[in-house]
Amino acid sequence: MWDKPQALNWLANLLFGLAVLLFLYAALLVVVHSPLFPVRQIKVDGSLAHVTREQLQYIVKNELKGTFFTLDLNKTRQAFEKLPWVRQVNLRRRWPDRLDVTIEEHVALARWGSVGLVNTLGERFDAATNEPLPVLEGPEGSEADMAKGYVSFRDRLAVVQRKPTHVWLSARRAWRVQLDHSLTVEIGRDDVDARLGKFIKAYPTTLAVIKRPVSYVDLRYPNGFSVRVPPGMVPLVKPPEVAA
Repeated sequence: MWDKPQALNWLANLLFGLAVLLFLYAALLVVVHSPLFPVRQIKVDGSLAHVTREQLQYIVKNELKGTFFTLDLNKTRQAFEKLPWVRQVNLRRRWPDRLDVTIEEHVALARWGSVGLVNTLGERFDAATNEPLPVLEGPEGSEADMAKGYVSFRDRLAVVQRKPTHVWLSARRAWRVQLDHSLTVEIGRDDVDARLGKFIKAYPTTLAVIKRPVSYVDLRYPNGFSVRVPPGMVPLVKPPEVAA
């Protein structure tokens, strides 16, 4: 091999090429980790009603580590998403020194018992609010179904100017709704839409005209519903035997 100039030239070129690549790689590492390329600007976008400037500044000060090139976007995103009202964060580098942060907040739909909140997508999250919200109570993992059910009840009951303020879903998937913190409506698990429609249709000429408050209505009857009336009042409906 040593007496073959062509092979020696090829080997020399190969070694020279490897040396150039190693030099460029080392230079790139120096540039990437150089303090000459810090993140100087952070632009935050999003409709923020609950996330505060102080919370954002804390994340920027304590969680953003590295230069423009070495900043770990995944860890940075997770740091922002630890804030109570933050649902989702998108990050993007903008040359030469800017980080764009787009934040989506949770929009609270209801309280989940006394231990959390449910957003409009049916997702449970932990945050604090003084806003008067309806309460949902149901089995673990039923948040999405309950959010959908609550919205349906709310929209349909608006016709008779009543609002669901507390909604229960049992382990057997039976529904119960409290209206305006007073009237409790037992819907059950079967024919939910039909039963509620029956109640809404009858409401203006029955419950709406009672002078004294009614605390409980049971819709689990095939041909009507029962009403729990205060002592001394005549019942509106005499129902047949209750259906399952």
